[in-house]
Amino acid sequence: MSIDPAEALMAIASRLRAAGRAPEAATAYRQLLALRPDLPDSWFNLALMERRSGRFEAALAAYAEALRRGVSGPEEAWLNRGVIHADDLGRHDLALKDIEAALTVAPDFLPALLNLGNLHEDMGRREAARDAYARALAVAPDHPVALARSAGLARPSGPGDPVIQGLRTALARPDLHPDDQAELGFALGKALDQVEAWDDAFAAYAAANAASRAADPEGAVYDRAAHERFVDRLIAAFPEPATPAPASDRVPVFICGMFRSGSTLVEQILAGHSRVTASGELGLVPALARSLEPYPEALAGAAPEVIDRLRKLYLDGLNAARPGADVVTDKRPDNFLHIGLIKAMFPDARIVHTVRDPLDTIVSNWFLHLDRSMAHALDLDDLVHWHGQYRRLMRHWKRLYPDILDLDYDALVVEPRPAIEGLLGHLGLAWEDAVLDFHKADTGVRTASVWQVREPLYRRASGRWRNYERHLAGVRAGLGI
Repeated sequence: MSIDPAEALMAIASRLRAAGRAPEAATAYRQLLALRPDLPDSWFNLALMERRSGRFEAALAAYAEALRRGVSGPEEAWLNRGVIHADDLGRHDLALKDIEAALTVAPDFLPALLNLGNLHEDMGRREAARDAYARALAVAPDHPVALARSAGLARPSGPGDPVIQGLRTALARPDLHPDDQAELGFALGKALDQVEAWDDAFAAYAAANAASRAADPEGAVYDRAAHERFVDRLIAAFPEPATPAPASDRVPVFICGMFRSGSTLVEQILAGHSRVTASGELGLVPALARSLEPYPEALAGAAPEVIDRLRKLYLDGLNAARPGADVVTDKRPDNFLHIGLIKAMFPDARIVHTVRDPLDTIVSNWFLHLDRSMAHALDLDDLVHWHGQYRRLMRHWKRLYPDILDLDYDALVVEPRPAIEGLLGHLGLAWEDAVLDFHKADTGVRTASVWQVREPLYRRASGRWRNYERHLAGVRAGLGI
Protein backbone atom coordinates (compact mmCIF):
# COMPACT_ATOMS: atom_id res chain seq x y z
CA MET A 1 0.00 0.00 0.00
CA SER A 2 1.43 3.39 -1.03
CA ILE A 3 1.97 6.07 1.60
CA ASP A 4 0.51 9.51 1.03
CA PRO A 5 3.53 11.89 0.88
CA ALA A 6 1.57 14.63 2.64
CA GLU A 7 0.64 12.35 5.52
CA ALA A 8 4.25 11.21 5.84
CA LEU A 9 5.50 14.79 5.91
CA MET A 10 2.91 15.75 8.50
CA ALA A 11 4.03 12.88 10.74
CA ILE A 12 7.69 13.88 10.33
CA ALA A 13 6.95 17.53 11.05
CA SER A 14 4.93 16.63 14.15
CA ARG A 15 7.71 14.41 15.51
CA LEU A 16 10.35 17.10 14.93
CA ARG A 17 8.13 19.72 16.57
CA ALA A 18 7.59 17.50 19.61
CA ALA A 19 11.35 16.90 19.84
CA GLY A 20 12.04 20.64 19.91
CA ARG A 21 13.91 20.58 16.57
CA ALA A 22 12.32 23.77 15.30
CA PRO A 23 14.38 24.51 12.13
CA GLU A 24 13.96 20.95 10.84
CA ALA A 25 10.27 20.95 11.74
CA ALA A 26 9.80 24.22 9.85
CA THR A 27 11.44 22.67 6.78
CA ALA A 28 9.11 19.67 6.98
CA TYR A 29 6.04 21.90 7.34
CA ARG A 30 7.12 23.99 4.33
CA GLN A 31 7.49 20.80 2.27
CA LEU A 32 4.07 19.62 3.45
CA LEU A 33 2.41 22.93 2.62
CA ALA A 34 3.97 22.98 -0.83
CA LEU A 35 1.94 19.81 -1.48
CA ARG A 36 -1.13 20.73 0.59
CA PRO A 37 -1.43 24.51 1.03
CA ASP A 38 -5.04 24.10 2.19
CA LEU A 39 -4.07 23.06 5.76
CA PRO A 40 -4.56 26.13 7.98
CA ASP A 41 -3.50 24.41 11.21
CA SER A 42 -0.25 23.33 9.57
CA TRP A 43 0.38 26.96 8.59
CA PHE A 44 -0.14 27.79 12.29
CA ASN A 45 2.37 25.11 13.32
CA LEU A 46 4.83 26.35 10.71
CA ALA A 47 4.54 29.82 12.23
CA LEU A 48 5.37 28.43 15.68
CA MET A 49 8.47 26.71 14.34
CA GLU A 50 9.59 29.75 12.33
CA ARG A 51 9.45 31.93 15.43
CA ARG A 52 11.39 29.40 17.48
CA SER A 53 13.98 29.38 14.69
CA GLY A 54 14.30 33.17 14.90
CA ARG A 55 12.60 33.74 11.51
CA PHE A 56 10.12 36.33 12.70
CA GLU A 57 8.93 37.72 9.36
CA ALA A 58 8.41 34.19 8.07
CA ALA A 59 6.40 33.41 11.20
CA LEU A 60 4.19 36.46 10.67
CA ALA A 61 3.60 35.44 7.05
CA ALA A 62 2.67 31.90 8.09
CA TYR A 63 0.20 33.16 10.69
CA ALA A 64 -1.33 35.43 8.05
CA GLU A 65 -1.75 32.45 5.73
CA ALA A 66 -3.30 30.39 8.54
CA LEU A 67 -5.81 33.17 9.18
CA ARG A 68 -6.58 33.58 5.48
CA ARG A 69 -7.32 29.87 5.21
CA GLY A 70 -9.62 29.77 8.26
CA VAL A 71 -7.46 28.40 11.06
CA SER A 72 -9.32 27.05 14.08
CA GLY A 73 -8.94 29.45 17.02
CA PRO A 74 -8.02 32.56 14.98
CA GLU A 75 -7.69 34.59 18.19
CA GLU A 76 -4.56 32.56 19.05
CA ALA A 77 -2.99 33.32 15.67
CA TRP A 78 -3.70 37.05 16.08
CA LEU A 79 -2.30 37.04 19.61
CA ASN A 80 0.84 35.17 18.57
CA ARG A 81 1.42 37.74 15.83
CA GLY A 82 1.07 40.47 18.44
CA VAL A 83 3.65 38.81 20.68
CA ILE A 84 6.15 38.59 17.81
CA HIS A 85 5.63 42.24 16.95
CA ALA A 86 6.07 43.30 20.59
CA ASP A 87 8.72 40.93 21.93
CA ASP A 88 10.85 40.14 18.89
CA LEU A 89 10.51 43.13 16.57
CA GLY A 90 9.72 46.05 18.86
CA ARG A 91 6.73 47.10 16.75
CA HIS A 92 4.37 47.98 19.55
CA ASP A 93 1.73 49.72 17.43
CA LEU A 94 1.42 46.66 15.18
CA ALA A 95 1.32 44.45 18.28
CA LEU A 96 -1.59 46.49 19.59
CA LYS A 97 -3.50 46.06 16.30
CA ASP A 98 -3.00 42.29 16.35
CA ILE A 99 -4.07 41.91 19.98
CA GLU A 100 -7.14 44.04 19.33
CA ALA A 101 -7.92 41.82 16.35
CA ALA A 102 -7.75 38.79 18.66
CA LEU A 103 -10.20 40.47 21.01
CA THR A 104 -12.51 41.35 18.13
CA VAL A 105 -12.74 37.64 17.34
CA ALA A 106 -13.00 36.59 21.01
CA PRO A 107 -13.73 39.53 23.38
CA ASP A 108 -13.26 37.38 26.51
CA PHE A 109 -9.98 35.74 25.40
CA LEU A 110 -8.09 36.02 28.67
CA PRO A 111 -4.52 35.61 27.30
CA ALA A 112 -5.15 38.50 24.90
CA LEU A 113 -6.49 40.71 27.72
CA LEU A 114 -3.44 39.98 29.87
CA ASN A 115 -1.09 40.64 26.95
CA LEU A 116 -2.96 43.85 26.18
CA GLY A 117 -2.39 45.06 29.74
CA ASN A 118 1.25 44.03 29.58
CA LEU A 119 1.74 45.83 26.26
CA HIS A 120 0.25 49.04 27.66
CA GLU A 121 2.60 48.73 30.64
CA ASP A 122 5.56 48.33 28.30
CA MET A 123 4.56 51.56 26.59
CA GLY A 124 4.05 53.42 29.87
CA ARG A 125 0.26 53.68 29.51
CA ARG A 126 -0.80 53.10 33.09
CA GLU A 127 -4.53 53.81 32.77
CA ALA A 128 -4.90 51.72 29.62
CA ALA A 129 -3.08 48.85 31.33
CA ARG A 130 -5.34 49.14 34.37
CA ASP A 131 -8.42 49.02 32.10
CA ALA A 132 -7.14 45.88 30.36
CA TYR A 133 -6.59 44.08 33.66
CA ALA A 134 -10.04 45.19 34.83
CA ARG A 135 -11.49 43.56 31.71
CA ALA A 136 -9.52 40.41 32.49
CA LEU A 137 -10.84 40.35 36.06
CA ALA A 138 -14.38 40.79 34.75
CA VAL A 139 -13.86 37.60 32.74
CA ALA A 140 -12.02 35.73 35.53
CA PRO A 141 -12.58 37.54 38.86
CA ASP A 142 -10.03 35.55 40.87
CA HIS A 143 -7.35 35.18 38.20
CA PRO A 144 -4.01 35.43 40.07
CA VAL A 145 -2.00 37.00 37.24
CA ALA A 146 -4.65 39.64 36.56
CA LEU A 147 -4.93 40.39 40.28
CA ALA A 148 -1.17 40.64 40.72
CA ARG A 149 -0.61 42.86 37.70
CA SER A 150 -3.53 45.11 38.59
CA ALA A 151 -2.15 45.46 42.12
CA GLY A 152 1.25 46.34 40.66
CA LEU A 153 -0.28 49.44 39.07
CA ALA A 154 -1.86 50.63 42.32
CA ARG A 155 -0.40 53.07 44.82
CA PRO A 156 -1.47 51.66 48.21
CA SER A 157 -1.90 54.17 51.01
CA GLY A 158 -0.94 51.94 53.93
CA PRO A 159 -0.83 48.35 55.23
CA GLY A 160 -4.63 48.27 55.43
CA ASP A 161 -5.15 49.41 51.85
CA PRO A 162 -7.84 47.43 49.97
CA VAL A 163 -5.30 46.35 47.37
CA ILE A 164 -3.11 44.74 50.03
CA GLN A 165 -6.09 43.16 51.73
CA GLY A 166 -7.28 41.81 48.40
CA LEU A 167 -3.92 40.16 47.78
CA ARG A 168 -3.94 38.63 51.27
CA THR A 169 -7.45 37.28 50.69
CA ALA A 170 -6.45 35.76 47.36
CA LEU A 171 -3.37 34.16 48.92
CA ALA A 172 -5.49 32.59 51.64
CA ARG A 173 -7.35 30.39 49.15
CA PRO A 174 -6.63 26.75 50.09
CA ASP A 175 -6.63 25.48 46.47
CA LEU A 176 -4.04 27.93 45.17
CA HIS A 177 -1.30 26.45 42.98
CA PRO A 178 2.28 27.34 44.01
CA ASP A 179 2.73 29.26 40.74
CA ASP A 180 -0.23 31.44 41.66
CA GLN A 181 1.01 31.79 45.25
CA ALA A 182 4.29 33.12 43.85
CA GLU A 183 2.55 35.54 41.46
CA LEU A 184 0.40 37.00 44.21
CA GLY A 185 3.15 36.84 46.82
CA PHE A 186 5.60 38.96 44.84
CA ALA A 187 2.82 41.48 44.23
CA LEU A 188 2.06 41.56 47.96
CA GLY A 189 5.73 42.05 48.80
CA LYS A 190 5.94 44.98 46.39
CA ALA A 191 2.81 46.61 47.82
CA LEU A 192 4.06 46.24 51.39
CA ASP A 193 7.44 47.64 50.39
CA GLN A 194 5.67 50.67 48.92
CA VAL A 195 3.95 51.40 52.24
CA GLU A 196 7.22 50.84 54.15
CA ALA A 197 5.99 47.74 56.01
CA TRP A 198 9.49 46.33 55.72
CA ASP A 199 9.22 43.22 57.90
CA ASP A 200 5.92 42.15 56.37
CA ALA A 201 7.29 42.79 52.90
CA PHE A 202 10.35 40.65 53.58
CA ALA A 203 8.12 37.82 54.85
CA ALA A 204 5.92 38.10 51.76
CA TYR A 205 8.92 37.90 49.45
CA ALA A 206 10.29 34.91 51.36
CA ALA A 207 6.98 33.09 50.97
CA ALA A 208 6.80 34.01 47.26
CA ASN A 209 10.28 32.65 46.55
CA ALA A 210 9.46 29.48 48.49
CA ALA A 211 6.28 29.05 46.44
CA SER A 212 8.21 29.51 43.20
CA ARG A 213 10.61 26.74 44.26
CA ALA A 214 7.70 24.51 45.29
CA ALA A 215 6.11 24.87 41.85
CA ASP A 216 9.10 23.09 40.31
CA PRO A 217 11.14 21.42 43.09
CA GLU A 218 13.38 19.55 40.64
CA GLY A 219 13.95 22.32 38.11
CA ALA A 220 14.27 25.29 40.47
CA VAL A 221 17.61 24.21 41.88
CA TYR A 222 20.83 26.19 41.67
CA ASP A 223 23.89 23.93 41.48
CA ARG A 224 26.70 26.06 42.86
CA ALA A 225 29.46 23.60 41.93
CA ALA A 226 28.16 23.27 38.36
CA HIS A 227 28.06 27.04 37.93
CA GLU A 228 31.60 27.36 39.26
CA ARG A 229 32.72 24.77 36.72
CA PHE A 230 30.98 26.69 33.94
CA VAL A 231 32.79 29.90 34.91
CA ASP A 232 36.05 27.93 35.01
CA ARG A 233 35.35 26.68 31.49
CA LEU A 234 34.56 30.17 30.20
CA ILE A 235 37.84 31.48 31.58
CA ALA A 236 39.77 28.53 30.13
CA ALA A 237 38.13 28.84 26.70
CA PHE A 238 39.04 32.52 26.38
CA PRO A 239 42.52 32.92 27.87
CA GLU A 240 43.58 35.72 25.51
CA PRO A 241 41.92 38.72 23.86
CA ALA A 242 40.19 38.13 20.55
CA THR A 243 42.28 38.63 17.43
CA PRO A 244 41.86 42.20 16.16
CA ALA A 245 39.88 42.44 12.95
CA PRO A 246 38.75 45.17 10.56
CA ALA A 247 35.93 47.24 12.03
CA SER A 248 32.51 45.80 11.24
CA ASP A 249 29.96 47.90 9.41
CA ARG A 250 27.43 47.37 12.16
CA VAL A 251 28.38 46.66 15.75
CA PRO A 252 25.71 46.92 18.45
CA VAL A 253 26.30 48.35 21.90
CA PHE A 254 26.12 45.52 24.43
CA ILE A 255 24.78 46.47 27.88
CA CYS A 256 25.21 43.77 30.50
CA GLY A 257 25.73 43.11 34.20
CA MET A 258 23.73 41.69 37.08
CA PHE A 259 19.97 41.92 36.76
CA ARG A 260 18.66 45.00 38.60
CA SER A 261 21.96 46.85 38.26
CA GLY A 262 20.66 49.69 36.07
CA SER A 263 20.90 48.22 32.56
CA THR A 264 17.35 49.25 31.60
CA LEU A 265 17.97 52.78 32.83
CA VAL A 266 21.19 53.02 30.80
CA GLU A 267 19.43 51.79 27.67
CA GLN A 268 16.58 54.27 28.12
CA ILE A 269 19.06 57.12 28.54
CA LEU A 270 20.78 56.10 25.31
CA ALA A 271 17.41 55.73 23.57
CA GLY A 272 16.94 59.47 24.07
CA HIS A 273 19.81 60.03 21.63
CA SER A 274 18.82 60.66 18.02
CA ARG A 275 21.22 58.01 16.69
CA VAL A 276 20.33 55.20 19.11
CA THR A 277 17.66 52.52 18.78
CA ALA A 278 16.93 50.44 21.88
CA SER A 279 16.42 46.74 21.25
CA GLY A 280 15.80 45.59 24.81
CA GLU A 281 16.69 42.08 25.89
CA LEU A 282 17.51 40.36 22.63
CA GLY A 283 18.02 36.62 22.85
CA LEU A 284 20.49 36.44 19.96
CA VAL A 285 23.72 35.89 21.89
CA PRO A 286 22.36 33.19 24.25
CA ALA A 287 20.77 31.45 21.24
CA LEU A 288 24.14 31.35 19.47
CA ALA A 289 25.76 29.99 22.63
CA ARG A 290 23.15 27.22 22.81
CA SER A 291 23.81 26.33 19.16
CA LEU A 292 27.48 25.55 19.89
CA GLU A 293 28.32 22.11 21.25
CA PRO A 294 30.14 21.99 23.53
CA TYR A 295 29.99 25.60 24.67
CA PRO A 296 32.30 27.40 25.28
CA GLU A 297 34.97 24.88 24.26
CA ALA A 298 33.72 24.88 20.65
CA LEU A 299 35.00 28.44 20.34
CA ALA A 300 38.51 27.74 21.60
CA GLY A 301 40.66 28.10 18.50
CA ALA A 302 37.58 28.16 16.25
CA ALA A 303 38.32 28.63 12.54
CA PRO A 304 37.64 32.08 11.07
CA GLU A 305 34.78 30.71 8.96
CA VAL A 306 33.01 29.54 12.15
CA ILE A 307 33.26 33.01 13.67
CA ASP A 308 32.12 34.55 10.37
CA ARG A 309 29.04 32.30 10.38
CA LEU A 310 28.16 33.25 13.95
CA ARG A 311 28.63 36.95 13.20
CA LYS A 312 26.35 36.66 10.16
CA LEU A 313 23.69 34.82 12.16
CA TYR A 314 23.77 37.53 14.82
CA LEU A 315 23.60 40.39 12.31
CA ASP A 316 20.81 38.69 10.36
CA GLY A 317 18.80 38.48 13.58
CA LEU A 318 19.62 42.06 14.51
CA ASN A 319 18.68 43.38 11.08
CA ALA A 320 15.38 41.49 11.22
CA ALA A 321 14.59 42.93 14.65
CA ARG A 322 15.81 46.50 14.05
CA PRO A 323 16.23 47.08 10.31
CA GLY A 324 18.00 50.24 9.22
CA ALA A 325 18.90 51.45 12.70
CA ASP A 326 22.13 53.39 13.17
CA VAL A 327 23.39 52.56 16.68
CA VAL A 328 21.55 49.63 18.28
CA THR A 329 21.68 48.55 21.91
CA ASP A 330 21.49 44.88 22.89
CA LYS A 331 20.58 45.04 26.57
CA ARG A 332 20.69 41.50 27.86
CA PRO A 333 22.10 41.58 31.43
CA ASP A 334 23.31 37.98 31.48
CA ASN A 335 25.33 38.52 28.31
CA PHE A 336 28.19 39.15 30.73
CA LEU A 337 28.54 35.36 30.61
CA HIS A 338 29.18 35.54 26.87
CA ILE A 339 31.61 38.43 26.50
CA GLY A 340 34.13 35.97 25.07
CA LEU A 341 31.66 35.01 22.31
CA ILE A 342 30.70 38.66 21.72
CA LYS A 343 34.33 39.74 21.34
CA ALA A 344 35.10 36.77 19.10
CA MET A 345 32.35 37.94 16.72
CA PHE A 346 32.98 41.67 17.18
CA PRO A 347 36.49 42.42 18.48
CA ASP A 348 35.59 46.13 18.37
CA ALA A 349 32.31 45.65 20.27
CA ARG A 350 31.53 48.39 22.76
CA ILE A 351 30.43 46.89 26.07
CA VAL A 352 28.79 48.80 28.91
CA HIS A 353 28.90 46.94 32.22
CA THR A 354 26.36 48.25 34.75
CA VAL A 355 27.33 47.93 38.40
CA ARG A 356 25.48 48.68 41.63
CA ASP A 357 25.88 48.23 45.38
CA PRO A 358 25.92 44.41 45.76
CA LEU A 359 23.48 44.44 48.69
CA ASP A 360 20.95 46.46 46.70
CA THR A 361 21.49 44.23 43.68
CA ILE A 362 20.95 41.01 45.62
CA VAL A 363 17.89 42.27 47.48
CA SER A 364 16.34 43.60 44.25
CA ASN A 365 16.85 40.26 42.50
CA TRP A 366 15.28 38.35 45.37
CA PHE A 367 12.31 40.73 45.32
CA LEU A 368 11.73 40.08 41.61
CA HIS A 369 9.59 37.30 40.15
CA LEU A 370 12.22 35.97 37.77
CA ASP A 371 11.92 32.90 35.61
CA ARG A 372 12.80 29.71 37.51
CA SER A 373 15.61 29.06 35.04
CA MET A 374 17.38 31.69 37.17
CA ALA A 375 17.10 29.45 40.20
CA HIS A 376 19.87 31.30 42.04
CA ALA A 377 17.49 34.27 42.46
CA LEU A 378 15.14 32.24 44.66
CA ASP A 379 17.54 32.10 47.62
CA LEU A 380 19.59 34.89 49.18
CA ASP A 381 22.61 32.67 49.88
CA ASP A 382 22.54 31.38 46.31
CA LEU A 383 22.41 34.97 45.08
CA VAL A 384 25.52 35.75 47.11
CA HIS A 385 27.29 32.80 45.46
CA TRP A 386 26.10 33.81 41.96
CA HIS A 387 27.29 37.37 42.58
CA GLY A 388 30.71 36.09 43.59
CA GLN A 389 31.04 34.05 40.40
CA TYR A 390 29.86 37.04 38.35
CA ARG A 391 32.56 39.20 39.92
CA ARG A 392 35.19 36.51 39.27
CA LEU A 393 34.23 36.25 35.59
CA MET A 394 34.06 40.02 35.10
CA ARG A 395 37.57 40.37 36.52
CA HIS A 396 38.72 37.98 33.79
CA TRP A 397 36.89 39.81 30.99
CA LYS A 398 38.20 43.17 32.15
CA ARG A 399 41.74 41.83 32.21
CA LEU A 400 41.31 40.81 28.56
CA TYR A 401 39.31 43.88 27.56
CA PRO A 402 40.14 46.95 29.66
CA ASP A 403 37.93 49.02 27.33
CA ILE A 404 34.77 47.58 28.95
CA LEU A 405 33.06 50.58 30.54
CA ASP A 406 31.86 50.19 34.14
CA LEU A 407 28.84 52.42 34.68
CA ASP A 408 27.94 52.78 38.36
CA TYR A 409 24.19 53.07 38.96
CA ASP A 410 24.60 54.81 42.31
CA ALA A 411 26.98 57.41 40.85
CA LEU A 412 24.65 57.92 37.88
CA VAL A 413 21.62 58.81 39.99
CA VAL A 414 23.66 61.19 42.20
CA GLU A 415 25.39 63.09 39.38
CA PRO A 416 23.76 62.15 36.06
CA ARG A 417 25.52 64.47 33.65
CA PRO A 418 29.15 63.41 34.22
CA ALA A 419 28.19 59.73 34.08
CA ILE A 420 26.15 60.19 30.89
CA GLU A 421 28.89 62.28 29.26
CA GLY A 422 31.36 59.48 29.97
CA LEU A 423 28.93 56.93 28.55
CA LEU A 424 28.35 58.87 25.32
CA GLY A 425 32.06 59.53 24.94
CA HIS A 426 32.80 55.83 25.29
CA LEU A 427 30.34 55.12 22.47
CA GLY A 428 31.55 57.94 20.23
CA LEU A 429 28.26 59.83 20.48
CA ALA A 430 27.93 63.59 20.75
CA TRP A 431 26.02 65.10 23.66
CA GLU A 432 22.29 65.70 23.19
CA ASP A 433 20.12 67.23 25.91
CA ALA A 434 17.35 64.73 25.13
CA VAL A 435 19.28 61.98 26.93
CA LEU A 436 18.35 63.70 30.21
CA ASP A 437 14.66 63.40 29.32
CA PHE A 438 14.75 59.62 28.86
CA HIS A 439 11.64 59.20 31.03
CA LYS A 440 9.55 60.97 28.38
CA ALA A 441 10.47 58.53 25.61
CA ASP A 442 7.79 56.21 24.23
CA THR A 443 10.27 53.37 23.81
CA GLY A 444 8.81 50.02 24.82
CA VAL A 445 10.33 48.56 27.99
CA ARG A 446 9.91 44.86 28.74
CA THR A 447 11.60 44.52 32.13
CA ALA A 448 10.71 44.89 35.79
CA SER A 449 12.02 48.47 35.57
CA VAL A 450 9.22 49.51 33.23
CA TRP A 451 7.77 52.12 35.63
CA GLN A 452 11.04 53.28 37.20
CA VAL A 453 12.38 54.43 33.82
CA ARG A 454 9.19 56.41 33.22
CA GLU A 455 10.27 58.77 36.00
CA PRO A 456 13.13 61.26 36.22
CA LEU A 457 16.26 60.00 37.94
CA TYR A 458 15.79 59.42 41.66
CA ARG A 459 18.02 58.21 44.47
CA ARG A 460 15.58 56.29 46.65
CA ALA A 461 16.63 52.89 45.22
CA SER A 462 20.23 53.45 46.34
CA GLY A 463 20.72 51.97 49.78
CA ARG A 464 17.37 50.21 49.62
CA TRP A 465 18.85 47.25 51.44
CA ARG A 466 19.05 49.27 54.66
CA ASN A 467 15.28 48.95 55.04
CA TYR A 468 15.85 45.21 55.42
CA GLU A 469 19.16 45.30 57.28
CA ARG A 470 17.94 43.19 60.20
CA HIS A 471 17.24 40.31 57.78
CA LEU A 472 20.51 40.47 55.84
CA ALA A 473 23.23 39.47 58.29
CA GLY A 474 23.94 36.28 56.34
CA VAL A 475 24.09 38.15 53.03
CA ARG A 476 26.50 40.72 54.43
CA ALA A 477 28.69 37.99 55.85
CA GLY A 478 28.68 36.14 52.55
CA LEU A 479 29.76 39.28 50.72
CA GLY A 480 32.48 39.94 53.28
CA ILE A 481 30.81 43.17 54.46
